[in-house]
Amino acid sequence: MNKVLKGILAFSLKNKYFIFFATALLVVYGIITFKNMPIEAFPDVTNTEITIITQWPGRSAEEVEKFVTIPVELAMNPVQKKTSLRSTTIFGLSVVKLIFEDGVQDTYARQQVNNLLHNADLPDNVDPDVQPPTGPTGEVFRYTLESDFRETRELKTLRGLGRRPPAAQRTRRSRRRQFWRRGQDL
Repeated sequence: MNKVLKGILAFSLKNKYFIFFATALLVVYGIITFKNMPIEAFPDVTNTEITIITQWPGRSAEEVEKFVTIPVELAMNPVQKKTSLRSTTIFGLSVVKLIFEDGVQDTYARQQVNNLLHNADLPDNVDPDVQPPTGPTGEVFRYTLESDFRETRELKTLRGLGRRPPAAQRTRRSRRRQFWRRGQDL
C-alpha cells in the first residue's frame, strides 16, 4: 500500500502540469454538469401510467363492465410497450389503467392511448376521459367553490379558513365539486 501511494505522489510531482490540467478539466466538467442537472424534490421513479375514467350514470356494474370497460380494454390492446392493463368497474363508473415499460415517455403513451381510444365501440353519451399525468406522490385535491347567493369574497374567506363542507358531490368531466352545508348551497 505504501508503494502505491509513493508511486502516485511521485507521478503527480513529476507531471504537475498534467495533473493541474486534469484537475481543472474535472472542475469545469463538474460545474457544467451541476448547472444542467435537473433537481426535483420528489423524483419520479415510477413507470408511466395512463388512467382512463368513463362514467355512465345510473347503470349497474355489470352493464358498465359489458358495454364500457371491455370495449375500452379491447381498444387498448394494440398499445405498444405496455406492461399491464387493469380495470375496475363499479356502479356507473369504469376505470382502466395502463402501465408502460421503463423509459416510455408520457407524451408517447398518451398519444397512443388517445389515438386508439376512438376505436372503442361505446354507447351513446359515454365519453371516456384520459386523466392528466400524476407523479408518485399522488394527485392534488382540486376543487372550486361556486355559489348563487354568496360573493366571491365570502367564498374566498371560507376557503381560507380551511373549513371543509361535510358533503361533496363530483360532477361529470368538469372536476368541479359542489358543496352543501346543512341542506343549503354555499
